[in-house]
Amino acid sequence: MALTDTRLRNLKPGEKPYCESDGGGLYIEVLPTGKRRWGLKYRAQSRKQETVRLGDYPAYSLAEARAWRDDCKALVKRGLSPMAIKRGDPIPEDVPPVVKEMAEAFIGSWCLKTREIAKAREEAAREADTVGAFARRWYAEIVEPTNRNPRNIQRILEKDVIPAIGAKLLAEVTPDDILAITDRIKHRGADQMALQTRNVLKRLFAYAIARQKTQFNPAAAIEAKFIAQARSRDVALTAEEIGKLMRAIYQSSMKRSHKLALHLLILCMVRKSELIEARWEEIDFERAEWAIPGERMKKDKPHLVPLSRQALAMFEELRDLASGSEWVFPSRGDLKRPIAKSTLNVAVRALEIDVRDFVIHDFRRTASTHLHEQGFNSDWIEKALAHERQGVRGVYNRAEYLAQRRQMLQWWADFVDSQIQDGRGKVIIGPFGKAYQSAA
Repeated sequence: MALTDTRLRNLKPGEKPYCESDGGGLYIEVLPTGKRRWGLKYRAQSRKQETVRLGDYPAYSLAEARAWRDDCKALVKRGLSPMAIKRGDPIPEDVPPVVKEMAEAFIGSWCLKTREIAKAREEAAREADTVGAFARRWYAEIVEPTNRNPRNIQRILEKDVIPAIGAKLLAEVTPDDILAITDRIKHRGADQMALQTRNVLKRLFAYAIARQKTQFNPAAAIEAKFIAQARSRDVALTAEEIGKLMRAIYQSSMKRSHKLALHLLILCMVRKSELIEARWEEIDFERAEWAIPGERMKKDKPHLVPLSRQALAMFEELRDLASGSEWVFPSRGDLKRPIAKSTLNVAVRALEIDVRDFVIHDFRRTASTHLHEQGFNSDWIEKALAHERQGVRGVYNRAEYLAQRRQMLQWWADFVDSQIQDGRGKVIIGPFGKAYQSAA
């Protein structure tokens, strides 16, 4: 039975080598290693059977092997031995010119194909040793199975590393290449992301060294302090970034309650722990106030948050989503517990968004910055943040400025809303509560 491409692809190795015939002396040999190679049996002029090998499948296709068989048989009919020609034996002087030309053409086509295969193999080997190919291998083999949030590393590789040096061989990458990448990131105003990218590259090249793909780690050659200083965060989002981030939150696949939690964090100016551990007994829907007990505050002093129309509406929706739990944000697996402290962080890290080195705590700094820029009284802002001033101003600050803070936080909620609107003026967050709907 003649071979087909489908049959060739499905040939399985056995414990011993075996052959499958295509007819006319052409056969494919399957080795226990899985390697498949072409061979041809024929009888020379001396009637002695000879075997000549072409090369491997699929480097040589079925069609090429059949054409090669036909060329070999044509030479045999003219008294030449394909095995001897392949071996490099000189062509006999007494053969007719036309036969000599046929033999030389046979040798030429054979050598050309051999060179093509060698070049293709060399290019494939080179491609496997490029930064781009190896980075994706490292991500699949090491990062994805072991990292709790691999998408951040994938984003670094695909956005900043591979476009810059993906085509270079691992062994060719220099510290200058690494600095060029981090400098471009710093130019975007993302110093900490530049430092994180250097750290990712350091791990990537450490793995490349372990795999004997290179002997030098160009990222490790650059001290972290020469890229950026590890520091406490000082990010305050711009108005545009607020809109971009909030739209990404509401367009994401995260749970609705988590979207509302992140929105409430920026509107209420509270700390993450103060929000996720909130109980319904703390929310006064009639007075539109949230009373946080002192034991849950950083300074052990109770804190009262006047709720904007938007915040009150979100709490109304969350009450329906809480399934009767005492917690505003109950755990999915246990309604008697609040969500984990890491839940919202994981949700934010999973967002596909180009905002600077943003973390949840930056919501408080962002609100403070914009409110100060709008000229709101610093005492009101500090009280909203539950910061206690020292000295004389601290004495006056004991008055809670409740009416003033209510007015300020309503302005802030309206400002955030205006940033969430898309270019057509349509708010994409959806209606979330009777209070907001009736007031809107």
